[in-house]
Amino acid sequence: MSITSSPEPGPDAAADRGKTRIALVFGGRSGEHSVSCATAAAVLQAIDRDRYEVVPIGITRDGHWVLTADDPALLEGGRAEVTAAEPARVLMPLGSTSAPLVLAEPGQVPRELAAVDVVLPLLHGPFGEDGTIQGLLELAEVRYVGSGVLASAAGMDKHYMKIVLAAHGLPIGPHTVITPRMWQVEKESSMASAAALGWPVFVKPARAGSSLGVSRASNLEELEAAIEAARAHDPKVVVEAAQVGREIEIGVLQGRGDEPPRTTVPGEIVLESPAAGFYDYNTKYLEEVETMAIPAELPPVVAGRLRDLAIESFTALGCEGPARVDFFVNGEDVAVNEVNTMPGFTPRSMYPALWQASGLSYPALLDELIALAAERPTGLR
Repeated sequence: MSITSSPEPGPDAAADRGKTRIALVFGGRSGEHSVSCATAAAVLQAIDRDRYEVVPIGITRDGHWVLTADDPALLEGGRAEVTAAEPARVLMPLGSTSAPLVLAEPGQVPRELAAVDVVLPLLHGPFGEDGTIQGLLELAEVRYVGSGVLASAAGMDKHYMKIVLAAHGLPIGPHTVITPRMWQVEKESSMASAAALGWPVFVKPARAGSSLGVSRASNLEELEAAIEAARAHDPKVVVEAAQVGREIEIGVLQGRGDEPPRTTVPGEIVLESPAAGFYDYNTKYLEEVETMAIPAELPPVVAGRLRDLAIESFTALGCEGPARVDFFVNGEDVAVNEVNTMPGFTPRSMYPALWQASGLSYPALLDELIALAAERPTGLR
């Protein structure tokens, strides 16, 4: 299913400035395009239309920004795609908080579309979650939901995320990094450094999410194939030693004003079938082979430590708005796996489910994220 540019004149025709105008930006150029569309569908269904005026803006796979229909049904299912029958583009003027969006259509005089109060970037993966759109919005002096440029970039890049976390004394697992140059000129030593971690290993694109391109390798032949598969998504690859134990996730939410970050109860993904192997892209979005155990059964002392480490990880990266911190837990031994600065918001996503179990419903969570974005200043902070 595809979502094409909308022929409607845009929301200014019926604008009610008693409402907060929110631009939902979704789709994008990464391999997580369809996941982003599913997230947008869930937000469009849940957002309070009495409080917010919504401007849905889709980004095509080749980078065009287009005004789309406000119809969640077009975005559901995990395989939706933003397309533009005509190269109409939504343009974001730079340098003023009051500057409107502009719609530029072939053969037409560009016209004002809307001045938005807050942008909700529902983009996952490179060219969206990695600080790129955050930089654009900073230049435009537009408030937006989520972490800034540095935290977004570091959270997206598993290599540098681990460097930052380790520098702050947080526990991380054994791993090695294979850069594009290393794979071209030091292939044998790169393979050896990965094999030295012990079998099996997990091979991941350094800058991709939703488990895209992640695979398990148990020998050198599988390792080389896994690295090539990961490189199809990102030329830089992270190889991690297999961690014995459970995968536990904690949701984090920035505090209001000077208040500290807030955390959820811990959650755990439980694969219903051993054949599922591990929690890959298909398992997350296209299949029905997992359940979420919320709250996860953990000793109170371990659950408390995970919540503390989640806040420390959030703070170490300089995160704002939402984040999900994933851990490997083996008894009382804990390692931080990843910090996701734009966690999924689909109906099957862990982050909103964690907050639901912690007393904050999906619509209330959206309200809080928008309020946090609206109250923070633009520029350096």
